[in-house]
Formats: sequence, structure tokens, C-alpha cells
Amino acid sequence: MDFALAGPLPVPTDDQGPHDQNFKNLIFDCPRATLAFFAAAEAGDLGSDVRILPVRQEQVQERLGERFRELDVPLLVEWPDGRREAILFVLEEESDARRFSIHRLAHYCLDLVELLDIQRVVPVVIFLRAASGVATQLRLGGERHVYLDFHDLRCALAELPFEDYRDSDNLIARLTLPNMFYSPERRVEVYAQAVRGLTVLEPDPDKRLKYLDFIDIYAALDDNERKQYRCVFQ
Repeated sequence: MDFALAGPLPVPTDDQGPHDQNFKNLIFDCPRATLAFFAAAEAGDLGSDVRILPVRQEQVQERLGERFRELDVPLLVEWPDGRREAILFVLEEESDARRFSIHRLAHYCLDLVELLDIQRVVPVVIFLRAASGVATQLRLGGERHVYLDFHDLRCALAELPFEDYRDSDNLIARLTLPNMFYSPERRVEVYAQAVRGLTVLEPDPDKRLKYLDFIDIYAALDDNERKQYRCVFQ
């Protein structure tokens, strides 16, 4: 199969809506850690020899000029020796849970099954904020049978306790600490743990600089908090 690999992505602006380019960059740069954190139930035993490829985001149109569906980040996992069938992780990031549509996600996955001739697909939804009240399942059927039963793996970062991940050895977990649940007075501590995780877990100095910006954006320390960080943690 011929898959189009994705290239560098732009820095987000405030008007880009729910498709947060920050997280797209993060997923493309750290696909293994991303799957290990957000899709642990399906990606826990992938092994170190798998190949992870980002797939083209714009899906093929049936007719030119039609509106196309664009996914956030589909990642194809392949075993080079062919011992296991390839599996596609469809990662959808939502900054605002109210914009999420499980129907749209189901369409994405069905389109991919047909487009890529693949049967193993795992939909993964990442909510930056709380996701209470968001539909978790799509069931279609009649009086006797259910003919479509669709659900996804999901993670609402704002509902994850910071304490559970403050010392994680997963880079994605550490970088997203500022998005997790904690009391406001602990913001500087959260920032410090995220920066420490970046320093320890990311060997590439260029990526350290890149994702220090990521931490800064989501921690959003004010001037007093930055002074406190420099005094206490540096």
C-alpha cells in the first residue's frame, strides 16, 4: 500500500479551532510515546521493532470538488516481518468536547477501512478539557440485533490527576501535565515536573526547545509564577 507521510506542521494560532496543531506536532514527533499513553489498552504490546507511519490526512474523494474528511493524525503500525497484521490508530484531538461527533469519527474509520483495505482500526479521542456528557458509543440496530456497535478509546486530559503522572517515564504524559487536573496553587510545581520530564526523557536538544514552548503554552504561568519557578526549581 502507498501511504503519504506527513511533513512539518505549523505553530497554532488562537483561531484554529479544535484541531490543535500543537498536539499534531507532538504526535508526529513522538508516535510511540503517544500510543503508549493514549492507547495503552491496544498499544501496550506492540514491541520495539514495529514501524509507525503517519498516513495522509485528507482522504480520497469519490468525486473531485466534493468536501473531504480530514483526520487529525492517523498512525499506521506495521510489523516488518509480517507476523501480525497492520493496525491503524486514528487519533482525533478535540480542544472543545462539544465539537466532537462520534458519527463523524465512525465515518472516518469506515472510510479508512475501505481506502486502505485494512480491518484493524483503533479510534482514539484526546480531549484537552473535561468530556462529561459526550457520547461514548454509537449503536445501530433493530428489534432483534445490533448491526453496528462503535466506540473509541478516549482520554480527557483535564480529568487525569496530575499526581498519577508527575513522575511518569512517558514523555507525552510529562509534556501534558499542565493539561491535567490539579489545584491552581500547584501550577508552578506542575510546570517544573513537565520541564524536568522533557529534560530527562528527550535527548534531542532541538526538540527540547520546541516542546518547552509546548509546556509554556499550556501551563500559562504569570510573571509571579515564573519568578517562583526560577527561585524554587532552578
